[in-house]
Amino acid sequence: MGDTSKYKEEKQIALGILAHVDAGKTTLSESMLHKGGIVDNIGRVDKKNAFLDNYELEKERGITIFSKQAVFRIGNMRVTLLDTPGHIDFSAEMERTLQVLDYAVLVINGADGVQGHTRTLWRLLERYQIPVFLFINKMDQSGCDPAALMKDLKTNLDGNCVDFGGWSGEKGEWDPQKIQPDEFYQELAVCDEAVMEAYFENGIINTEEISQLVENRKVFPCYFGSALKLKGVKKLTEGITLYGKGVETGKEEEPFGAKVFKISRDNQGNRLTHLKVTSGVLHVKDCWGEEEKVNQIRIYSGAKFESVKEASAGCICAVTGPLHTHPGQGIGSEPASELPMLEPVLTYRILLPFDSDVHKCLQQFKQLEEEEPEL
Repeated sequence: MGDTSKYKEEKQIALGILAHVDAGKTTLSESMLHKGGIVDNIGRVDKKNAFLDNYELEKERGITIFSKQAVFRIGNMRVTLLDTPGHIDFSAEMERTLQVLDYAVLVINGADGVQGHTRTLWRLLERYQIPVFLFINKMDQSGCDPAALMKDLKTNLDGNCVDFGGWSGEKGEWDPQKIQPDEFYQELAVCDEAVMEAYFENGIINTEEISQLVENRKVFPCYFGSALKLKGVKKLTEGITLYGKGVETGKEEEPFGAKVFKISRDNQGNRLTHLKVTSGVLHVKDCWGEEEKVNQIRIYSGAKFESVKEASAGCICAVTGPLHTHPGQGIGSEPASELPMLEPVLTYRILLPFDSDVHKCLQQFKQLEEEEPEL
């Protein structure tokens, strides 16, 4: 059994990947896992070998249906990557995941630019006040114009979207010469008065100041690349580790709090409560109330997991034991979440076969309702 106390010396963040369908979200997730040493080869949705899309229905349909996580390290940062569904039919699953994110990467298809669902995702990220990095993907396709795309982002998302690098169409690779330092600093400076004053005084803007701008949602770093060809992915991950802030120190000493964002079952039928520890430390055999006892703490990465004795603040894990938890629930010092803003567009009715065991069906529907409360 592992011990997450070894993680306390590292920065750790929960990072969500969001996108309009077909922007390349899962491919970017796979590319980041490849850079993080988790997968040897980049899986693809269309080839049914993606590391995170491991449910049969996801492989069959070639889409992400359930949010899933993987853990990897870059430098001294431990990243819990949460891949979310892109289809609007599964938007509630995506929105529940937002409740536990520290940062998000919004993936834009370079061939399409900002689309309707992209703007919806942007409003959700604003609602939950999540700092955002943008990755403009598929820049290897003909006709992709970085300057036009930056104008699109500034007009349709936020004027403080800033190019943190450059894409050289001639070379088909990252080109740091595309942006001059003075232009870059000036674009950052206009996003905040205090930073502007510091820039005029010092002539530069340091990493800590940029990190603070990103955390306060005053700047949205943009990176161009091609996830499938591993172009620009390294710069994106370097930017996240450089400008992303980990969990505040001292959170472990505070009273225990956690946010539940998902209920699922493992292959043996064990009920799993997926949560993020927001303060304090969760231990095996801890109890919530009179009945809910934690039997096991699991750190998932794809379909596999590591059992640990405890989970400290910032950690995302799944626990066995509790039977009455629900998505959006706050535990301990953590308040409950508001109801999801997005409503499923599905309409449905249930027609049971004539010889069905109605009682058994009801039990199964109750289980399904736990996992998908909107039903």
